[in-house]
Amino acid sequence: MSKSDENEIYLSSSPHFSDKSSTSGIMLGVIIALLPLCVYGVILFGYSALVTLIVSTACCVVFEMLFQMATKQKIAIKDCSAAVTGILLALVLPPTTPVWMTILGSAFAIIVAKGFFGGLGANVFNPALAGRAFMFVSFPSALGATWLEPVNSGVDAISSATILSTVKAGTFTANSDTYLQYFLGNRAGCIGETSIALILLAFVYLLVTKIIDGKATISMIITVALATLLSGGDVTMALISGGLLFGAVFMVTDYATTPVTSWGRIVFGIGCGLITFLIRKFGGYPEGVMFSILIMNALTPFLNKLTSRKYGYKFGGKA
Repeated sequence: MSKSDENEIYLSSSPHFSDKSSTSGIMLGVIIALLPLCVYGVILFGYSALVTLIVSTACCVVFEMLFQMATKQKIAIKDCSAAVTGILLALVLPPTTPVWMTILGSAFAIIVAKGFFGGLGANVFNPALAGRAFMFVSFPSALGATWLEPVNSGVDAISSATILSTVKAGTFTANSDTYLQYFLGNRAGCIGETSIALILLAFVYLLVTKIIDGKATISMIITVALATLLSGGDVTMALISGGLLFGAVFMVTDYATTPVTSWGRIVFGIGCGLITFLIRKFGGYPEGVMFSILIMNALTPFLNKLTSRKYGYKFGGKA
């Protein structure tokens, strides 16, 4: 190698990234960010939310251990990735989800969506969302048809429609109090998706600790906001209702199932935002966050290839 080559860095097309953070350290950071949402979900919805959280988390850890034992792999539950999957799955479920259904969703998330694809880092789809999608397709009446009101709302019955459903039907009228209640989280919904304030605090924490970089999150949110604005919709309600912010903060930032390049993450977020808007506006379901992220998960290898440096690209020195 000549002296002039010593300061040149050659970047090939394959992503060659390294990180000093351990997997368990990253996962523990995510768990810390999720804990306030777990606590608030239990306060809001009571005992049923606590049961769902415990069952989902415990089952994901147990299923991971059993799968690794059955396939003669090293037991790696100490990396906390299964626990994160369990918590995320529980937080995107209605608090009224039956225990047996939560167990099935946990099994699908860990065994099918994660284990069958090769385990942590090799899975194509976000395990928690894949488990949720499996449950939604298999038991639609239990996941989306009815919603439990907060225990302090004075309503014992189950609400039959979400805000997104009424917005889609054109029968929803918002006011400043509605926006405030949604921001604080005093509303019906999935266990961890209700409090926008806590989700934003978690986002700041994840950014400050450098667990995520926020590119996919911000690009997804901006895309939904712009698309809603151009279509004449309520931008504020589009952003604070449903699972948009939770998905943007915790799902589109998943290391294994999202692009590794900066531009790839931006395109990924734009794709998630656009698909979410299209499903909300024209699809048969009022919410599209789950399907949009899973669709973009499938495109992640293509985005990595499309946005990575060309083979032989030189950074520093003369080209």
